[in-house]
Amino acid sequence: MTVLAVDDEEPALLELAHLLGEDSRVGSVLTAPDATEALRILHCAQNDRSTPRVDVVFLDIRMPGLDGLELARVLNAMADPPPVVFVTAHDDRAVDAYEVGAVDYLLKPLRSERLAGSLDRTVALRSGRRTDEPSAGAAPAAAPPPADAPAAQRPRGAAPATVPQPDDEVVPVELAGTTKLIPRSSIRYVEAQGDYARLHTHDGSHLVRIPVSVLEDRWGDAGFVRIHRAYLVALPLITELRMSGSGYVVRLGNGPNAVELPVSRRHTAGLKRILRGRPPRPQRGPDEGPDGPR
Repeated sequence: MTVLAVDDEEPALLELAHLLGEDSRVGSVLTAPDATEALRILHCAQNDRSTPRVDVVFLDIRMPGLDGLELARVLNAMADPPPVVFVTAHDDRAVDAYEVGAVDYLLKPLRSERLAGSLDRTVALRSGRRTDEPSAGAAPAAAPPPADAPAAQRPRGAAPATVPQPDDEVVPVELAGTTKLIPRSSIRYVEAQGDYARLHTHDGSHLVRIPVSVLEDRWGDAGFVRIHRAYLVALPLITELRMSGSGYVVRLGNGPNAVELPVSRRHTAGLKRILRGRPPRPQRGPDEGPDGPR
């Protein structure tokens, strides 16, 4: 892919370009210090065949002149706009970012795994834009392994597959003009963002216009428990509750994909009672991952 990185702060721009360049899927990283230069590069890419097409734009929000959100709106007016990923030090513009069709919203300082996740979503979006009909003479795409396939048949590093059960709620998520259906069983935890909620799964996150309090009431019987005013978690995924320097934290899963979230004082006693009464986690079999069956 050819990626365009836009940031008015040179150290941040260099760091972003470096991290993007380390991903094997990125063949070229173009950089721009402001929206004006970014538009010039994109104009050349769309009108000059000798210039590589920009596949995705990683964009800072707060910049002098035309800011990132305004630039994204300009890009949306193009005939074939590139996907946009916002990269910012501020967590208060996520709703605005997704309303202009952002693929993802990353907070500085950047982590390579989150950057890789954004590229995953970009690749998936680009694939979805292509026609479903194979070109003449092309071999058909290999079908994905079934959800209950042994671990050896799944791609290395792939997250455990989630198969919606008959009573599993499906949440529609709007992403860059595409509606994606997210099964509740794939959600690890929910993060409150004002009147919105961010659904965190194994392969990314999705913003929906549903308050966390509504999901708490709706999903309580499905095993989701409130641990903090900002977090609702899937109870079966909790592997540890422990004291830290500033209070209790829970750990979801094990290994490199584990996540630690704070538990508020208000919710600590109730969570302890729930965990004491919860049946012990079953021993994992050979075809099970750290967070349950694969």
